Amino acid sequence: MTLPADLRAIAVVVVRDGQLPTGAAETAAEAGGAVLVVGSGTGKAADGLDAASRIWLLEAPSAGPAALASALAPALATVDVILLPASPDGRDLAPRLAAILGWPLLADAVRCAPGEVEVARLDDRLSVRVGVDGPAVVTLLPGHRGTPSPANGSPQVNVLGMAAVCDTERDAESVEVLQPEPGVVDLAEARRIVGGGAGLVPADDDGTAVMRLLADVGAALGASAGATRVVTDAGWMGYDRQIGTTGVSVNPELYIAFGISGAAQHIGGLGTPDHVVSVNTDPSCPMTAMADLGIVADAPAVLTELAKRLGVTDAAGADYAG
Repeated sequence: MTLPADLRAIAVVVVRDGQLPTGAAETAAEAGGAVLVVGSGTGKAADGLDAASRIWLLEAPSAGPAALASALAPALATVDVILLPASPDGRDLAPRLAAILGWPLLADAVRCAPGEVEVARLDDRLSVRVGVDGPAVVTLLPGHRGTPSPANGSPQVNVLGMAAVCDTERDAESVEVLQPEPGVVDLAEARRIVGGGAGLVPADDDGTAVMRLLADVGAALGASAGATRVVTDAGWMGYDRQIGTTGVSVNPELYIAFGISGAAQHIGGLGTPDHVVSVNTDPSCPMTAMADLGIVADAPAVLTELAKRLGVTDAAGADYAG
């Protein structure tokens, strides 16, 4: 297994059954389009890497992270920067690669530039710029770099082979993969999102209770709850739930926007959802204009009716199913 000697940065993306982890596309773009896809179903996964210009595929379906790190380290030793998505598999592999190579590990980065890596600390409340004067292993947080632009033309794909990966005495073993609860999953990883804006909270209403109801309705739909900056600035929902260019960048399959007009800052972090539903009294607002389905109605009333249909209880304990 060999890589080009002139390769300065590469993204290492671990896949399972052809499924790319969240943040794979951002990591590929941050590495300049050079990606090593390793795991099971690598060929299928490579089809989803639009931001990649050069792809190397390495099938290693049953290797643990320690064994995989031992096998990959010699080939990656000539690269200056190794980037991995801060996914569960990326977090498993990154410190092991760093330990074998003797390189520093810069975890939870939000930006990786020549000579400098910016990392997030204190639950994203603090940004630290770290100077880098040598090779390093970096894990990149998803949702901070936005949706990357597709690479020009079709990527160059190479299939790699290597000797059988030897098991090590101490290695992690996957027993079961559990899907996260919608209410606690990182927004950047959510496939379904219900979003709340200022139009969802009537005057003099308890905004926190309204957003809690939104989250409960979302959970009943298998969706995570997000919000606009107006909502988070008002303290009705945490800043980790803010969608936009100054918040979290998302790219869900389904986005339901309640009382969101569609300001450029919000839409800029929305990515390209497969389906968008807008609930708003303004039929001409940007969010309704971009929606696949626009419901011109009072957003609080629609949320209340949806809660009734789903049997969701409100913050005061009232059962909407009656």
